[in-house]
Amino acid sequence: TYTDCAGNSQDYVHTVTIAIPTFDPIAATTDTADCYANIVVPTAPAVSDNCGNVLTPTGPVESSTPSCEGDVTYTWTYTDCAGNSQDYVHTVTIEFNEFVLPENEGTQVSCIDEAQNIPTPPNVLDSCGNMLTPIGPIVSDDPICSGDKTYTWTYTDCANNTQDWIYTYTVNDTTPPVVTTAPADVTVQCETELPDAFDLTATDNCAGDIVASPVDSTDNSDPCNVIITRTWTFTDGCNNTSNVSQTITVADTTPPVAPNAPADVAYQCISEVPSAADLTATDNCAGDIVASPVDSTDNSDPCNVIITRTWTFTDGCNNTSNVSQTITVADTTPPVAPNAPADVAYQCISEVPSAADLTATDNCAGDIVASPVDSTDNSDPCNVIITRTWTFTDGCNNTSNVSQTITVADTIAPTATNDLSDIFVTCSQIPEPPILAFDDCSSNVTIVNFEEVNTSDGTETDYEIIWNWTVVDTCGNQAQLSQAIFVTNENIITSLNDDRCTDDGIIDLFDYYNGTDTSGTWISENNSVTLDGSFFDPISVELGDYTFSYTVMENSCTSTTEVTINVNDDCIVLAPEPCDRENIVVSTAITPNGDQWNENFEISGVDSCGFAYDIQIFNRWGAIIYKTNNYQNNWNGTAHNSSVGGADKVPSGTYYYIINVRNSGFKPLTGYFYVGTK
Repeated sequence: TYTDCAGNSQDYVHTVTIAIPTFDPIAATTDTADCYANIVVPTAPAVSDNCGNVLTPTGPVESSTPSCEGDVTYTWTYTDCAGNSQDYVHTVTIEFNEFVLPENEGTQVSCIDEAQNIPTPPNVLDSCGNMLTPIGPIVSDDPICSGDKTYTWTYTDCANNTQDWIYTYTVNDTTPPVVTTAPADVTVQCETELPDAFDLTATDNCAGDIVASPVDSTDNSDPCNVIITRTWTFTDGCNNTSNVSQTITVADTTPPVAPNAPADVAYQCISEVPSAADLTATDNCAGDIVASPVDSTDNSDPCNVIITRTWTFTDGCNNTSNVSQTITVADTTPPVAPNAPADVAYQCISEVPSAADLTATDNCAGDIVASPVDSTDNSDPCNVIITRTWTFTDGCNNTSNVSQTITVADTIAPTATNDLSDIFVTCSQIPEPPILAFDDCSSNVTIVNFEEVNTSDGTETDYEIIWNWTVVDTCGNQAQLSQAIFVTNENIITSLNDDRCTDDGIIDLFDYYNGTDTSGTWISENNSVTLDGSFFDPISVELGDYTFSYTVMENSCTSTTEVTINVNDDCIVLAPEPCDRENIVVSTAITPNGDQWNENFEISGVDSCGFAYDIQIFNRWGAIIYKTNNYQNNWNGTAHNSSVGGADKVPSGTYYYIINVRNSGFKPLTGYFYVGTK
């Protein structure tokens, strides 16, 4: 208040307005519980307004209680003096725990009937102590004989937690039926006396009465003592079995009653012995038994043959009886022999005639034909004595004989049956010396000396070969034999052609040679070419054809190999590995017989290298049978007509090839392969 001296007065007023702001929000909290009864309500937190005054809340206010699981909220309200208000909320989530079932139960029983009683399920509480009412039971199918039958109840709490409780009957029927006593064992004489079979009854623990029919098992390995085992087998529905048996013995020990045998008789010849007749006996089980006799002949003394004719009567149980008749056959007269052929003499054993049969006459046997037996005295092989004897023997061993003497005396020198006339051949057709064969008189001939005289001087002139043999037979008769072979020399020329690039490198001409004699000299047919032994360098000459020849004596003939090489500049840069010479694969055999296997002569292994193949194929005589450039793996044994006559296929055999690998720089590929066309 301001006042002047006149008493005038005025106030200066300053106003402060107090406005308390709203205090900070209070964070909500959460918790969980397995049951409503187990909820723990927290203490409300301490809260101050913005001036530091501690506020006292109202509450808590609880939300509605869930019937099962769910949230329960607790709310406290804080208000300051200015009327600012905020809530603190605590939320508890109720989640039921899994309830606990007692362990499953069960019982072992023998029969399925014992598993029909429905058991009582246990009382079960949920995790908060509420009694649960189960649904069920669900009953499984009945097992057959053995297995489990289950009763299942399902328990579910209000939170839909669910569990099954199972009661199991384990059924296992292993008890066989209880059998009755089998009939007593019996013994009978005949099978017609067997007792009748009838059914028996057993008692089963589950199935009750079980009726069984018997099965007979017969042991007739001893027909005199047949054992029949009659067995009743009782089987319940679970295949539990029991059985009883009765033994029935069929033992027929009574032999048949035999009739009287015919009276004993005697004869001179076996042909006089009458045919045997059947006899009949009577058996206690089998009735009439007819028997054919069996003759037992004692001819240890052929002059007094004893025939015992026996009828044996055997019933089904091998009981036997028999009767016998004795027949005596005594033949003492030998056959009447014919005259023997006259004695003869021959030069060679081959001249001795074949032995002819002779015929004698016997009192009992009639005509007796005998083949002779030769007895040879060859102690002196030059004067062999053959005694040819015919011996006639009748059935009683009475004998007679006649003989012929044959003398064989060899005084003639051996003579070969081979044609040893002169032979005119070319040098490639010289035969081997023949294996000598001799006439029948000289069958035992020894070659004491063989000599081959060859007049060849190693040049191209014709020559002779003389074969001389000295032979002697076992009687010392000796002969000189010879044969002349007049040989015309010929030059066998093998002509080969090849294409080589100037960059292919030095060529060894022996790569084209198919022989073994490398002692000769290669000769150039072109004056402009100089050879280094057998080596030819294509880079040293102009493009064109160059011919070389190589001549030696082989197998007594002149052999010339002529090679014509076309030098060209058709060269390309070699491909990198594996386009090398060693990777080229050439057929070693072809069989063009239509079976789709090994039909064509093939070159493979470097198909991606851009090579081209020029090929020549030769037969064993050096004649070319196939030639082509840029070969396409399509030759299947077809021959040029001039090489194998009129045939369209080459004959089976070994052939020689030369392959020039164009665009490669490689030396030619050479070698042998087999063709099988049959």
